[in-house]
Amino acid sequence: MYVRKAYIEAMSTVPSTARETEQKASERMNFRTKPHIKQAIQRAAALSGVDDSVFTMSAAYASALATIAAHERTMLEPIDHATFFAALDQPAAPSARLRDAIARHRARAAPK
Repeated sequence: MYVRKAYIEAMSTVPSTARETEQKASERMNFRTKPHIKQAIQRAAALSGVDDSVFTMSAAYASALATIAAHERTMLEPIDHATFFAALDQPAAPSARLRDAIARHRARAAPK
């Protein structure tokens, strides 16, 4: 369900205005594919009224945005929401191991 939602959200960020789509394409991407995949892409592109390249790049771009969104967001079920935010509001006291780890990090990361 979340991936489908992320895909729909990503599709809304695909350039839709003439100004955005008129930006000159300057980068190249080349790839090989199996004949049945190429045929499916060509058929879908024809049904969408665009050429193969436009269809492929739009689909790849939307999928890339959906993948990025899925990895950058954490979705909580309602039952977990209150517990999660309560833990943020009232964090546990740092343990001795955590304090030691922080001290080691500061010693390594300190400017020299």
